[in-house]
Amino acid sequence: MVQPTPVRVIAVTGGKGGVGKTNISVNLAVSMAEMGRRVMLLDADLGLANIDVVLGLHPQYDLSHVLSGEHSLEEVVLQGPAGIRVVPGASGVQQMAELSAAEHAGLIRAFSDVGNDLDVLIIDTAAGISDTVVSFSRAAQELIVVVCDEPASITDAYAMIKLLNREYGLDRFRILANMTRTAEEGRNLYNKMCRVTDQYLDVMLTYMGSIPYDENLRKAVKSQKPVVQANPRSHIAKIFKNLAQKADNWPVPDGASGHLQFFVERLIQYTSQGGEMGR
Repeated sequence: MVQPTPVRVIAVTGGKGGVGKTNISVNLAVSMAEMGRRVMLLDADLGLANIDVVLGLHPQYDLSHVLSGEHSLEEVVLQGPAGIRVVPGASGVQQMAELSAAEHAGLIRAFSDVGNDLDVLIIDTAAGISDTVVSFSRAAQELIVVVCDEPASITDAYAMIKLLNREYGLDRFRILANMTRTAEEGRNLYNKMCRVTDQYLDVMLTYMGSIPYDENLRKAVKSQKPVVQANPRSHIAKIFKNLAQKADNWPVPDGASGHLQFFVERLIQYTSQGGEMGR
């Protein structure tokens, strides 16, 4: 019997809208799939979902149908580029943006039914710091905070980190600078974040890297394709592929966190059977 390995769960967040979370989520997902990983991409914006638009997909059903019990999670999953499986969020369904804690928990547990043939789940969270964003961020193992070099983005990213740390005990965050003009700008942005968090919070920030502004990405978005497929030899495509390699090498967690998590059964089973992280 093949021992189950944990599903790597990565949430991409940032607080402010417009910082590029969705494009980052899509291109990371496709890059990891092209590395041979079995990837699922969850559009966790439950009010204004847009991954289906970015990828030119046409969902018949979405997470609102899962929550209502009309369809199973497997039935709403779409096939995306490079074989990724896309879970469309709801768009224009107000009650989906105002779910209770029990409803969030029900959605997170629903993923256990699709985890057997999965290596990676990437969650594209909504903008802001709503209960939905917090629930999905807490249920992930890794949290990528996307930041741009503008005051509102830095302020919102800090507010997100502060909330998750002080209210929910999360203490590890990976900072990804987006739409930078130079590599140095990305590193300076990370250092700026560190100076504030070191002073006021007990957290560890890790610099994941920077993504430059690139016209190829804009063209890919217009053609409804991930840039790693629309222009795989472009500089930005290579950056996404490098970031995916980095993420693939992150250590798996050394056990359940104690709060609600995606695929927690797989994690517990792997640890109890003496997987690498259980040694």
